[in-house]
Amino acid sequence: MRLYVGGLPYQTDEQELREVFGQVGTVTFATVITDRDTGRSKGFGFVEFEDDEQARAAIDQLNGTTLGNRTITVNEARERPAGGGNRGGGYQDRRGQGGGYRDRRY
Repeated sequence: MRLYVGGLPYQTDEQELREVFGQVGTVTFATVITDRDTGRSKGFGFVEFEDDEQARAAIDQLNGTTLGNRTITVNEARERPAGGGNRGGGYQDRRGQGGGYRDRRY
C-alpha cells in the first residue's frame, strides 16, 4: 500500500522518510517530491510498505505527529486522475464551456 505524507519539513530527504516510517514496518519505497526547476522539496512525499497492515499501522501511529517542526499528514495515497490534471490556463463560462486564452478575441 502506498501512503501520502504531507506537511514534511522542506529539508527532509528520502533517507529520513524511510527511517521514520521504517520504525513501523518494512518500507519498500520512499520518495520526497521535488520541484523540477529548483530541485527543492515541495513538502510532501510517498512511502510504500511491504504489507497493508503495516501501512495502516503507520497511518494510525504517524498521522498528526511532528517531524522536525511541522505536523505531518499521513493517509492512503489516491491514484492520479487520468490526463495528468488541469495544467492548462484558460477559463470556462457558466455552462462549463470555453477552452483557453487563445479562444478569446481582443
